[in-house]
Amino acid sequence: MIRVSFNEGWTVGPNSGFFNMAPDQMPEQVTLPHDAMISKLRSENAVSGGKKGYFPDGTYDYVKKFHVPETYKEKRITIEFEGVYMNAMVYINGDFAGQHPYGYSSFYIKADRFLKYGEDNEIKVVTKSSDDSRWYTGTGIYRDTKMMVANLVHFQVDGLQITTPEISNEYAIVNVATFVENEGVNPQTTRISTEILDAEGNVVAFDHSPLTVFAGEVTTMRQRLVVKLPKLWSVETSYLYTCNSRVMDGDNILDEEMSTFGIRSLSLNAEQGLSINGEIVKLRGACIHHDNGVIGAATIGRAEERRIEILKEAGFNAIRSSHQPLSKAMLDACDRLGMLVMDESFDIWTNTKSDFDYALNFPVWWERDIEAMVNKDFNHPSVIMYSIGNEIKETGSANGAAWGRKLAEKIRRMDSTRYVINSINGFVSVMDKLKDIMSSQPSGDVNSAMASAGDMIKYVQGLEFVKNATAESFAAVDIAGYNYADNCYVPDKEFYPNRVICGSETFPKDIANNWKLVQENGHVIGDFTWTGWDYLGESGLGRVEYGEVSRGLGASGAFPWLTAHCGDIDITGHRLPVSYYREIVFGLRKQPYIAVQRPAHYGEQPTMMPWSWSDAVSSWSWEGFEGKPVKVEVYSDATEVELLINGKSVGKADAGEAHDFKALFDTVYQHGEVVAIAYSDGKETGRMTLVSAESEVNVQLEIDRTQIKADDTDLAFVTISLVDDKGVVKPLADRKVSVTVNGAGILQGLGSANPKNEESYVNSTHFTYDGRVLAVIRPTEAGSIEMRVEAEGCATKTAKIEVCK
Repeated sequence: MIRVSFNEGWTVGPNSGFFNMAPDQMPEQVTLPHDAMISKLRSENAVSGGKKGYFPDGTYDYVKKFHVPETYKEKRITIEFEGVYMNAMVYINGDFAGQHPYGYSSFYIKADRFLKYGEDNEIKVVTKSSDDSRWYTGTGIYRDTKMMVANLVHFQVDGLQITTPEISNEYAIVNVATFVENEGVNPQTTRISTEILDAEGNVVAFDHSPLTVFAGEVTTMRQRLVVKLPKLWSVETSYLYTCNSRVMDGDNILDEEMSTFGIRSLSLNAEQGLSINGEIVKLRGACIHHDNGVIGAATIGRAEERRIEILKEAGFNAIRSSHQPLSKAMLDACDRLGMLVMDESFDIWTNTKSDFDYALNFPVWWERDIEAMVNKDFNHPSVIMYSIGNEIKETGSANGAAWGRKLAEKIRRMDSTRYVINSINGFVSVMDKLKDIMSSQPSGDVNSAMASAGDMIKYVQGLEFVKNATAESFAAVDIAGYNYADNCYVPDKEFYPNRVICGSETFPKDIANNWKLVQENGHVIGDFTWTGWDYLGESGLGRVEYGEVSRGLGASGAFPWLTAHCGDIDITGHRLPVSYYREIVFGLRKQPYIAVQRPAHYGEQPTMMPWSWSDAVSSWSWEGFEGKPVKVEVYSDATEVELLINGKSVGKADAGEAHDFKALFDTVYQHGEVVAIAYSDGKETGRMTLVSAESEVNVQLEIDRTQIKADDTDLAFVTISLVDDKGVVKPLADRKVSVTVNGAGILQGLGSANPKNEESYVNSTHFTYDGRVLAVIRPTEAGSIEMRVEAEGCATKTAKIEVCK
């Protein structure tokens, strides 16, 4: 089957309905993946409010002209859409060709009956978003599209499935199932030829088997191959094999499919937890949303890969897709880089969370969307579990449990090699009964639980009524996903001795205690923080505010709050202090880490959300605050930390596990140098130094790669920083930065991590935030890209990026 990118040559504009558009609304030329929402003007009156970052929803027409050769009359043409948000309606040459309500699953349009051969054709995709989500979704064809051209006898779409049921040091059995379809009018006798290649391209196993495929049928061939001395896939050694399978008619290749896969085993029990290849693995997990920050929801392959690179560098070994299936590009990156995946299906079943969300379609479409997720994931070794839902309201009832069994059993019939989890928040599960529940509790208990919303959520989930209400839903799955219920990990072992628990969503501030629970309890397999990477929408979920507090809707902050502001890593890919704190808690970093609370707010009591982290920056450059008080946080696993300023000791403070891995110092800011020295048993175990920036302000460019590919999957990421002559970032020197891109590329996005940002990400100018801004460059052809960066009071900087074929 020939697969070619279908991403180029599209236009997008407002949906015209029955009428022609005004000249100022004429469509613009775009290359997919594309997000139509990210370029729109935000407003405090946006219908979806802070849920979608105050961006407006809309209906858009995506249109593409494409030529179909006369020779394709004897072929079969299918158009793949990996993700369209949402309610996609597809028309080919004016005729309705298909639809797909869900915004996060792949679907395929068989195009043959609508095509004109030897002529130009037109495909139109109408996308519509409304008040349909609790987070920023984007709008449009935001994931890849492909045209697939096949002979009449061909592999079915997603027609190659690989499992590794037997593994030893000496050999591994690789089962290859191929699904061959005959869309002709006569039977076809074929031969299925399958090869397994190692990472160096050597053939390590092969098989040839005859197969007769009758007209109008899909026939399954199963081949059992032996790979000797297999190299196993794991987080540490993400070794990938390639399966190449062909449908042969004599010496002619009728069709060919290739897929990478890994040889690895999974096991699970309530005593040891999760094992991969016979070794116990604890999941250091990050929940992530699907947007890519300053380029919106556009799922361009390199952006997905870069996120996994940075998350792994930060110490995570697992991600949870929240709350929809991952893209193929991100799964490929997880396979290559060694990142485990919990792929999640839905945030809603039959009860809505927003007025027009997927609950309106779930009863009819859920099965097709589950099939799309499992078929997409099947050959990816990184995927170890499927989540059937997130905080589903129905999970506290018998009918909800029945729906859970339907979804779980559907997945098990399709893929018995992985585990099924349901990410349940018992507080949500009994929300409709909450008033009666709370009125039955002793008032003292309730009052103490009301200290914070986070404490209330945990308190409710610890009640016997809630345990009983969710027991049947948990019994339907292999792993019980506990959202914000770490207080139940240990006591629930007594009630449910065979239950395997995963902290599927947890508060960032609880990581020290949570990780201790994970390490000390075999039945608890991991912790997934909310969130690993900051995201658009749910604006201000983790906000820290001083003085008058913004009042938004629900957990959202008021306009202009934009990002959730609760990630270990901000939307530009910069690791925040909490990220290094978590790395220390995980036992992966021995050096202490210094973070300084913003001195402008010293002595003020901040208002924080359950998802908030300290409003601290890893900097010792606070011009204008000389001689003024400042609070310094030092994260360390050592028992004691000493702080020195310009060589003089400020004092020592306890740290380590007994003190939540954190030492606090009240001191006075002095220009110069601050050093944190960690000690255990009186011996130094590590140190970190921050120095003050000098008065000069320069522009510094850091390019992730100076050579990229000339295709629609690649990007270059350029971090633009305001620094002194020695490269020290100046967080208080923020100013407008202008970026000009010429040559073989365009500026795809430009923006900072400012969580209350009122600027657009599609303009060529943007203010820095804490001294940084990110530019994303997209290639358009082979050649050179010239980038020019200007900032007030700074010398102009230029850079060149080569684009290769």
